[in-house]
Amino acid sequence: MNVNSFISKFKNHPVLFVGTGMSLRYLQNSYTWDQLLYKIVLEITNEEERYYDIKAKYSVNNDFDYASIAGNIQDLFIEYANKHRDGKFNRVNDIFYKHMKSGVKLNKFKIYLSEIFSELKYKNEMEEEINKLKKIRKNIGSVITTNYDCMIEDIFDFNPLIGNDILLSNPYGSVYKIHGCINDSERIIISKEDYLHFDKKYELIRAQLLSLFIHNPIIFLGYSMGDKNIKDILQTIYTYVDPNSKTAEQIRSNFLLVEYDEGNENQEVVEHDIVLQENQTVRINKIKTDNYEAIYESLSSLQLPVSAMDIRKVQNIVKEIYSGGNIKVSITEDLNKLSNEDKVLVIGSNNTIHYVYQTSSEVIENYFNIIEEENIQLLNIIDKFKIQPQQYFPIYGFCRLNASLESAFKLKKQQSEKLNGILSGLSSKCKIIKESIDSIMEDENIANTNKEKVIFYSAMNKHIDLEALKKYLKIYKDKTKTNYRMLLCAYDYLNYSESDDLT
Repeated sequence: MNVNSFISKFKNHPVLFVGTGMSLRYLQNSYTWDQLLYKIVLEITNEEERYYDIKAKYSVNNDFDYASIAGNIQDLFIEYANKHRDGKFNRVNDIFYKHMKSGVKLNKFKIYLSEIFSELKYKNEMEEEINKLKKIRKNIGSVITTNYDCMIEDIFDFNPLIGNDILLSNPYGSVYKIHGCINDSERIIISKEDYLHFDKKYELIRAQLLSLFIHNPIIFLGYSMGDKNIKDILQTIYTYVDPNSKTAEQIRSNFLLVEYDEGNENQEVVEHDIVLQENQTVRINKIKTDNYEAIYESLSSLQLPVSAMDIRKVQNIVKEIYSGGNIKVSITEDLNKLSNEDKVLVIGSNNTIHYVYQTSSEVIENYFNIIEEENIQLLNIIDKFKIQPQQYFPIYGFCRLNASLESAFKLKKQQSEKLNGILSGLSSKCKIIKESIDSIMEDENIANTNKEKVIFYSAMNKHIDLEALKKYLKIYKDKTKTNYRMLLCAYDYLNYSESDDLT
């Protein structure tokens, strides 16, 4: 079956299970377990063969026990760092002793691991594929990963959860980091001792993940067919679920393993048998390919009744209600009877309640996410907005995504006239041409209150690089400010308008 046909049958938001292969695919600074441990030993001893001597001690059935190898190297690293306070790992020692002065004991080896993965260096040649990966987040419920780095959080803008935090989580919009994270080095799981300790505390977390596996499609990315993580997950599922039950069949139909095969453009999903413990065989769906773009495009085009991001928003409100937050809960079928509270939970029928799940202000604040995700379905809501001529609203980029918007011509005309009106009304102090945002912000001769108007003027006169303006807007602190909306509308117009837009 073609992968697009397979994914189009999903009835719920998929969950991604992400392994090292994904970081290796997109990051310059990523390593397999073997490569990582080799690198560290070489840093400590400058002796390549020293690593192989350690590795040889832990050969098991033509394989290697990397958790035990890591424990050995951990001891070697700590011993070296202790003996060489101001040596090549002096920064690790600085962090360690700073925390010790505060009464917090950290593991020097895990501090170093955090340092190795702290910077995300993306491969330039993978930019287009990464952009397609970003577009699927509107349809992804959550992500489970065994990786330490923060690549998934960076791409998806999901909330990372480590250890027991997983038990108290909102399953939508979360990254379950089951082997720890560089942002909390003490909870990194790498040695045999770490894994034994983790297994003792894993039961409740296992139950939480099992619930996701039963109710959502699961897509494994970045793992090989023989990966222990795959087999452990399947073993967990079929320990609690009868392999011959209807639930087991549902899980099988929703389970997809993407196995990397360099240069293979295959898009066909096939069935495959995996042998678990005690010779138990389970059947899964697998696609062996290097064509990840086809998978991402299928996930991005998946049509579900509600976006995962909107479910996340509702669940956050419900969580706040449970915790005793200051929310008024009104049960009604007549929205006109409700006062203008900040958060209202409305219960009624489709005949009497019409739900607008983003306001025009929220659409503006989420502008770049909507564009990157190509969230066409959400954009239909724009025709329900009442955008006044004096308001800023960036319509051009949205129209590129959704050409069927009935209000497009009117809103384009309003935006164009608004921008021209601002340009003509600027004072001479703001009509300054600069070539970069930095040069404007650093110019002491430009008043702080005028700097963003100078950015606007320079941008509209095509002297500011649009990519630089985009970066400036994406990190803007308060996206409700008038200046933000003015600059966003300028960026939107300059980047997406065409000569025939208003003809």
